[in-house]
Amino acid sequence: MIDANDIPSSQLILYADDGYDSHVVRLLLEEKKLAYYLSRLHSERPEDLTELNPYHTLPVLQQREIALYEINVIFEYLEERYHTNKLLPDTPQERAQFRQLAWRIQHDWLVLGKRLLMHPNSFNKAQAAIAKKQLSDSLITLSPLFAHKPYFMADEFGWCDVLLAPLLWRLEEMGIELPRAISRPLFDYQQRVFERTSFQKSVR
Repeated sequence: MIDANDIPSSQLILYADDGYDSHVVRLLLEEKKLAYYLSRLHSERPEDLTELNPYHTLPVLQQREIALYEINVIFEYLEERYHTNKLLPDTPQERAQFRQLAWRIQHDWLVLGKRLLMHPNSFNKAQAAIAKKQLSDSLITLSPLFAHKPYFMADEFGWCDVLLAPLLWRLEEMGIELPRAISRPLFDYQQRVFERTSFQKSVR
């Protein structure tokens, strides 16, 4: 890990691995066009990490005295602190609706995705087979939703897209192959999102 004392106090520092949650935060930072220092951590977790996050998980976003380690909290912090490139709508009613959509994405899809992306030591083949079918069926069924707007239920790229894009990027890794003919709107959505400059930077 880097020594935060060597970095300007106002600088955002992201400790991250190659996992889904870290990808979400990298995409979030890139989409909001925020400068940050990336410290890549792989299988080894330094003991210093415990001082920032008692759960010893990644990602961790540090700025000055604050260290945040849950993706929704990180999002809310950045969205409130940096008002440019907002990822939620303007009105309280619309923001509430999109927060609820984001919750549903995490509750309905990300739970299944994370089950398929588990470390081999924790992987349960029976549970994974069920999760794979449930996620595949759900994405196929809801694919027509992606035909109505350029982004997820919206005209502008937002928080829901930040959550969805890293999941869809990992479909092949999860062993999910969707039928292209009936999932065309979803494939078109993926292409739009994956071609964004922010997304390209988030996977480098």
